[in-house]
Amino acid sequence: MPIRCEIVSQDRLIYEGDADTVVLPGIDGEMGILPNHAPLLSTLNYGVVRVRYQGNEEAFTVAGGVVEVQPDIVTVLADRAENVREIDISRAEAARERAERYLEEGPPPDSDAYLRMDAALRRSRLRLDAVRRYRGRGGRRPDIPSVLEDN
Repeated sequence: MPIRCEIVSQDRLIYEGDADTVVLPGIDGEMGILPNHAPLLSTLNYGVVRVRYQGNEEAFTVAGGVVEVQPDIVTVLADRAENVREIDISRAEAARERAERYLEEGPPPDSDAYLRMDAALRRSRLRLDAVRRYRGRGGRRPDIPSVLEDN
């Protein structure tokens, strides 16, 4: 029996569906969640949430947030989240370049603007890395076969 998974960002529902396994970027490292997992509440780090179901894997970037795990549902409340398939590479590269430029010539490191740009740089690097690692074959990892593909 699968576990239900919901990934929600501040502005929309990113994913809702069943999962055999959910892998999360916990603040202290990756966490693997299986059906009937013990209840858990944890902070999330910047990273990739991977949802596996019936041999398929979907990947989602998250930039912080929290996860609540119950035996039958995993709920991710992310500060920012995006399906890797939906990432606009040129926009992410432009954001990275803009943030790098700003941090080189911008305000002192203890200002709010500096901290916002540093977070923007981390998000853009995460998004670009996730595209390189997980976008193959429609957002699924290339080493995970799809049940929908012809053999």
